Parts: sequence; structure tokens; C-alpha cells
Amino acid sequence: MKTSIPTVSPLRQRMVEDMHMRKLAPKTQAAYVLAVRKFAKFLGHSPDTALDEDLRRFQLHLVDQGASPMTLNATIMGLKFLFDITLGRPEAMAKMQSVRVPQTLPVILSKEEVTRLIACVGHIKHQTALSLAYGTGLRVGEVVALKVGDIDGQRMTLRVEQGKGRKDRYAMLSPVLLERLRVWWRVAHAQGKMLEGGWLFPGLDPLQSLSTRQLNRAIHDAATMAKIDKHVSMHTLRHSFATHLLEQKVDIRVIQVLLGHQRLDTTAHYVQVATELLREVISPLETLQPA
Repeated sequence: MKTSIPTVSPLRQRMVEDMHMRKLAPKTQAAYVLAVRKFAKFLGHSPDTALDEDLRRFQLHLVDQGASPMTLNATIMGLKFLFDITLGRPEAMAKMQSVRVPQTLPVILSKEEVTRLIACVGHIKHQTALSLAYGTGLRVGEVVALKVGDIDGQRMTLRVEQGKGRKDRYAMLSPVLLERLRVWWRVAHAQGKMLEGGWLFPGLDPLQSLSTRQLNRAIHDAATMAKIDKHVSMHTLRHSFATHLLEQKVDIRVIQVLLGHQRLDTTAHYVQVATELLREVISPLETLQPA
């Protein structure tokens, strides 16, 4: 019995080549291909002959199906690449409009909650990784991508190679975090789990890094054990890092550099959740003279 091998259409192949030429990230390429696949399924035929009205109907269909603003915008970006770049028909996108994504305040942990959370992590590898995430403000993908050689104990820095936006940067390395990393290194080295020049947080196979899914599972379990009644994720530690630095009166431009933000207004969002700063503000009501 012959096994049929799925064939890739010429249109999809050309789109993949166009994305490869521009060196789009693998996740971006996968998202764009998924967007085109959903549109083709909606049409019932190849999207290369679609009209602007077909695209309009597709967006209306997504809205009726309850797609979130982020899903809508991601789908539109994928289709925009197809029609703008691969098909050379930018006018076809005229009736598709991106939607505004509601702005929500991030979940912030208090310092006491962070202490409880990290203490409730059962494995030293996960505990050290969470300590690093909070102590540096790194994204979870940046944490698992660290290698032993990225730690510079002399300059007290961490090298973040090709973080978000494919940019290198340095993160802070505090004495407490350096000591925790040394303890973890000694344990992992004694167990033969850390290769010379390898991953700082290796997976079960030392040749592979710890996955972001494993870290997210670890923090969820720790939050439950610590009885923290908040929606906690690895990104919560990044939000807490930035907010606590603001409350310590660290210059917001320094925090911008540490977080790897391109725009200062992105970092400025943390001012809204820095409650210690808000409590220090004197209300104009307090300054009114008695009648």
C-alpha cells in the first residue's frame, strides 16, 4: 500500500520562499501560512484569485466566529504578506482593516509573593530559572536560550543573544543571582547534566534546552502551592521586575534598556501599576485650605 505524500501548491511554495528571503522568524512564517490556509478553506479554492470583497467577507466571518482582536490582526498580517509580496496585489487588501487591541494592565506580584512563589518551586533548575527571570526581566524564550558562556561574573552581566526583534543586549546580573547560578552549575555539573559551553538550563537531553512549556508548567504549579490568587505566568515575573525597579526609583530609561524595549512609551505602561509611586503622590485635595 502506497503512502500518499502531501504536495505543496506552487503558491504556497512561492510564499514560503518569499518569507525565507526576508528571513522571517519560523513562528511568523507558520502564523502567515496558517492565515492563508484558513482563508483558502473559507473560499473553497486557491486564494490567488480572491477579490477585495472576498477578503472583506472573510474578516466579517472571523468576527462572527468570535475571533479575538489579536487573532484578527495576525490573520490580516499573513494575508497582507500574501497579497502584497507574493501576489503583488496590495489593492486586494483595501477592505480589510486591523482592529484595536484593548489595553489591559499586567498582573504584578508583590515582593512577598515573588519570594513565596520561588520558594515553592520544587526543582532547583526551575527555581534558578524563575529567579533569573525575575532578577533580570528576561522573557521566557530568552531565559531558556541562555548558555553557560553568556554569564559574565566579572562584569556582572548576562548576554542575551538575538532576543526579541533579533537584537543582542546585556542584562543585569546581581550578586544574589550569580550565587544561585553557581549553586545550580555545581549541582548540574556533578550530575553530568550541563555540557561545557552548553545550555544554562538543559532539558532532559542535555543537547536540548529546557522548553518554555516546562517553565510555564513549573510556575503554575508553584503559584498554586504558594496560594497566589492571581493569573501567574512567566511574563508576570518580567512585569514584576520592571514595576519593582520603578518603585525603587530606577530611571525609566535604564529599565527600557534592561527590558530591551525599542520604545519608551512601552516601558512607561508600568507607571500605571507601580503602586508605591502612586501612594507617594499627594492628591490636590490634600492641599486645599479649610473653608
